[in-house]
Amino acid sequence: MASVQHPFPPLLSQDSADIERWMLALNDVYAPEEAALIRKACEFAAPLYHDEVDVTGASLLQHALGSASILIGLHMDHETVAATALHAVPNHLQDWREVLTARFGANVTRLVAGISDMERLRHFSELREAAIADKQEAAQQVEGLRKMLLAMVEDIRVVLIKLAERTQTLRNLSSASPDTQHHIAQETRSIFGPLANRLGVWQLKWELEDLSLRYLEPLLYKKVAKLLDERRVDREKYIADIVAQLQSALAAQGIKGEVNGRPKHIHSIINKMKRKQLEFSELYDVRAVRIQVKDIENCYAALSVVHELWPAIHSEFDDYIANPKPNGYQSLHTAVLGPRDLAVEVQIRTPQMHHDSELGVAAHWRYKENKQSESGFDEKIAWLRQILAWKAELADSGELKEQFKNELLQDRVYVFTPQGKVIDLPKGATPVDFAYVVHTDLGHRTRGAKLNGSIVPLNTKLQTGQRVEILTTKQGGPSRDWLSPKLGFLQSARSRAKVRHWFSEQNVDDSIAQGRALLDRELVRIGVNDINQEKLAQKLKFNKLDDLLAALGRGEITPRRVSLAIGQEAPVNAPRASTQTVATSDGNVVIEGVGNLVSRTAKCCSPAKGDDIIGYVTRDRGITIHRRDCPFMQRVPEEREDRLLEARWVAKN
Repeated sequence: MASVQHPFPPLLSQDSADIERWMLALNDVYAPEEAALIRKACEFAAPLYHDEVDVTGASLLQHALGSASILIGLHMDHETVAATALHAVPNHLQDWREVLTARFGANVTRLVAGISDMERLRHFSELREAAIADKQEAAQQVEGLRKMLLAMVEDIRVVLIKLAERTQTLRNLSSASPDTQHHIAQETRSIFGPLANRLGVWQLKWELEDLSLRYLEPLLYKKVAKLLDERRVDREKYIADIVAQLQSALAAQGIKGEVNGRPKHIHSIINKMKRKQLEFSELYDVRAVRIQVKDIENCYAALSVVHELWPAIHSEFDDYIANPKPNGYQSLHTAVLGPRDLAVEVQIRTPQMHHDSELGVAAHWRYKENKQSESGFDEKIAWLRQILAWKAELADSGELKEQFKNELLQDRVYVFTPQGKVIDLPKGATPVDFAYVVHTDLGHRTRGAKLNGSIVPLNTKLQTGQRVEILTTKQGGPSRDWLSPKLGFLQSARSRAKVRHWFSEQNVDDSIAQGRALLDRELVRIGVNDINQEKLAQKLKFNKLDDLLAALGRGEITPRRVSLAIGQEAPVNAPRASTQTVATSDGNVVIEGVGNLVSRTAKCCSPAKGDDIIGYVTRDRGITIHRRDCPFMQRVPEEREDRLLEARWVAKN
């Protein structure tokens, strides 16, 4: 689209009338100064959007106003609504950042910038599950895109604006071409529907899922819609009647509780039919209500009330309070034949159970998407969903801007390969880390990198949303400089391990020769000349002697650790060298394999004569003598076993 230059075109009368009608509903929602900012945003955008249409062919101004209306329904703050009206301004104005900041302030401008940044992902999100043969890899890629959408914005309100905008697009999608319908619906099902689900924006989740299914599987959608045999408004009226009856019956029994419900949506019905391989007639939860009461005792009391009102469908009862699901989910589930003999599912739980289900390890979205819990990310989603629940209070207290800052998602970086594959990296990762994640050999041959087409140093810190291209040599290996923390080439421990392994594999013959010299020297030092060296290698968990020698030569295993293993294999009367005798209050202790070092008994276990003992070389206090069963000795890590020394009691002279 061509950029519009100053001065701005005048606001046309028709656009002005549309905005005026739309603004009438805002007077009871926002304070006068807040409504004034929203009006100002609409009147600024209207001339820029005039005669422009969105991908569905609908007026761009009407698309912006419709998207903003959705967010008003979610009780979003006035800055979010204003930014939504301005969301397409970057496509129509060259110096939009300066102009928007001057007219609407830094907060609104940042939101618009976030929307613009997210649009950059549209090119890469062309990647579809169907385009990847491996279904698991396809799912991982889509999951990466979802996380990237959350991670690349500082303010989570940007994601909510995108969800509202996508919902408005789907509402007008019937006028688009079949290819456009399928493209947008597939992207919605893969990316935007699950995001709405995870953030707990149920109003948008259901509509996004239902409308995308309408275009992806139109025949099945129409079939189920027909089987419901009633209009949506009739189903909602039925649920409202059920809720009213339950509230009255609970009150009559002195049970304080909250009852709410909604009919099952078509997407949910079809998913369950597919997942459980059921016919529509076998579903008992097309209509569902939920009861929340204060404690477990009242859960069972409410269950009794439900079964007194309507006959139970006994095969559909589950007590997840007495027998929680493996993920910790708790609730009572039952199904009854309600008025007109229509099946109704009823869930009964306490507020804590509901909280745990929605925000804890048994989160509703994780259960529905059948995914394993991922440390850290679940907690961030739970935090965001709490913020959404608090948004009305925060807007009133003026804290919304700060609370919506999405810092919790900034510990990961999500970047693209040139082919559009999403790579998940730790914060601070570099192009070299990226290369090693893609493929070890690519990492070894890395010589340069491009970010979004521009060459950058290899120790450049990557940012979410960047496209990374690695420049390689046909042959060669990594640089030793990459292992230096000060130079900042590698952030990932796995990448550093791969570099170390590459160097350890070089010059194997030299390493074996060095290891042979070290082993021979150790055998002479401890006075052992008759030992099966192949058996010694196996005892130290090497497949063959050459592997042990190479590890010795590279410094991966110390001579002292080898001598400890030799001590267990060699004859008891084999001569030893370099022993030290230490006098204690109970007797003398002989420590083998050392010269004259300061020694003392350990205070943690206070070894006494007759105890089975062992020596441990400390960094700055010589040798400490412990009981062999001392808890400290049991926790000595494998890499420090070379500090252990054989020790025994002997009689005093």
